[in-house]
Amino acid sequence: MVDRTFVYEVMSFLDAFSGYHQIRMAKEDEEKTAFITDFGTYCYNVMPFDLKNAGATYQRMIDAVFKDQRGRNLEAYVNDILFKSKTLEGHLNDLRETLSTLQKFSLKLNTAKCTFGAASGKFLGYLVSARGIEANLHKISAILNMPSPKTPKEIQKLVGRINNLGRFISKAEDRCSPFFRCLRNKGGQWTSECEAAFAELKRYLTSTPILVAPREGAVLSLYLGVSDTAFSAVLVDDNGERQHPIFYISHILLDAESRYPTLEKLALALLVTTRKLLPYFQSHTIQVITN
Repeated sequence: MVDRTFVYEVMSFLDAFSGYHQIRMAKEDEEKTAFITDFGTYCYNVMPFDLKNAGATYQRMIDAVFKDQRGRNLEAYVNDILFKSKTLEGHLNDLRETLSTLQKFSLKLNTAKCTFGAASGKFLGYLVSARGIEANLHKISAILNMPSPKTPKEIQKLVGRINNLGRFISKAEDRCSPFFRCLRNKGGQWTSECEAAFAELKRYLTSTPILVAPREGAVLSLYLGVSDTAFSAVLVDDNGERQHPIFYISHILLDAESRYPTLEKLALALLVTTRKLLPYFQSHTIQVITN
């Protein structure tokens, strides 16, 4: 879904006003949402936010409302709605179509959170633009501004933040290996090796790569590399002038896996990567290149 925003020059980002509350409860089900207060017993006549299947119900509604636009000039996932165009004139037409659809189904927007006619913006946790897909600056800043961890809990927090940016980090697990060793050691003592790895990670994050969506029908290249403790992969699109990264993957090997022969490690790497990048394998021819 994020990949389908690539090469579009003009985008608008929409936010529904109390989205779940725009779906009415079935009359016979209202009593199932009853709650007791000091002033009496009440129930919802619109869908509350904490129902178990509220998210899935809302997504089905969004899919039904925008069924004629999704994948063509609009992408929507739960409360994140983006419509996109290659020209400003085309965007005005797309805006009319989208607003007409919203009006037809009596859906309301939170205008304070909507952005119209932008060249870039945040969608599903990424920064998207005609240039490509970029890492969320807030997620990068959270690591750059983070002091050196002192406790195992703080190290785990750092690793979690790195995992959130894994798509953009080359050899992420190799970069994190000192942190994992630190966590395995009794007491989780932060070492000079961890400090050096942390400094190198911060340096890398100051210029994270811009990812692209693959060209339709393009033959993609998947580079696989294995080490003693992990494997890494990058999927790229080579347009003849340069190779553009699409997705980075890293995976730490389990104790038994680390003892596999190199060929078996490569086979495991290909299996895990294929599962992770299945949509790309289904829609493109991919040549695999190993170390």
